[in-house]
Amino acid sequence: MEPLKLKPAFQDYIWGGTRLRDEFGKDCEFDRVAESWELSCHPAGQTTIINSVNKGQTLKSYLEQDWENRVGEGAARFSTFPVMIKLIDACRDLSVQVHPDDRYAQKHENGENGKTECWYVVDCDEGAALAYGFNRELTKDEFRRAIKDGTLLDYVRLVPVHRGDVFFIEAGTLHAIGAGILVAEIQQNSNLTYRVYDYDRVGADGKPRELHIDKAVDVTKTWPAPPRVKRPPVQHEGYQSTVIADCPYFTAAELVIHGSADFPAPNGTSYTHLLCTEGDAALVYEDGVVMPIAKGESVFLPANFGAYSLRSQGCTVISTQTLPKKS
Repeated sequence: MEPLKLKPAFQDYIWGGTRLRDEFGKDCEFDRVAESWELSCHPAGQTTIINSVNKGQTLKSYLEQDWENRVGEGAARFSTFPVMIKLIDACRDLSVQVHPDDRYAQKHENGENGKTECWYVVDCDEGAALAYGFNRELTKDEFRRAIKDGTLLDYVRLVPVHRGDVFFIEAGTLHAIGAGILVAEIQQNSNLTYRVYDYDRVGADGKPRELHIDKAVDVTKTWPAPPRVKRPPVQHEGYQSTVIADCPYFTAAELVIHGSADFPAPNGTSYTHLLCTEGDAALVYEDGVVMPIAKGESVFLPANFGAYSLRSQGCTVISTQTLPKKS
């Protein structure tokens, strides 16, 4: 069984830049490459397989052919593949926005999933910042009034960011990626966003981009977001691991490889998605077969994959799984 290299789907939103093409090798004809959807089974943009006998097949189709063996026990409990993973290049500020939870989305959005997500800051300009919740508690009426009279940013908490920072954005948390930030986003499999404030920008059609004020007021938690807790790194033979997210939909870890790092077979518990965000690595499996993984490349290992190693003199990999429910 081969690891599956993935070709992302791309989005050219108006705030995007060119770093994903220039620095991460993304082959895309868009002038702006705002997002590369590295792992996606969503109809708005699907990842495809670029190697093995499955070359050219969408990942969604591949998984559905042998669902439990390929996604694993953790993800098989969901009706659709639960995770989407992106690289996002914010050349300009994103809109201030919020996502609903599953219950609200399934009631009001034709069964779409809600969206809880995690941001891992891959790189950022000096002085870059993002919006993360509020700087004080507001009532729903105060929140609506601030949107209407253009004072919302007075109440938004802006947080300076640095490489390696992590933000866990639960559904209902007001947020926005600021200009000059490149993140890896691990999120629920959803493309659902309620735009709250967009700097009076217009879209490609020359019209102001749509806001979703009523729904945003319904779902937003109008109080400061919980403080971020940075988990300590754990040293292993050949690598260091730091858990960056752990929720029912996904568990993700930053792996800093500095030698040869061995990983056991998942034995059906979960798929593994590997996204190289810095440097390059060699994935070694099946008695010494080697697959190179360059910066920006993405690899999917099904849940019935065997043990493997990652070898590098210095690289960073984001490893994502969906684990079985904790007892």
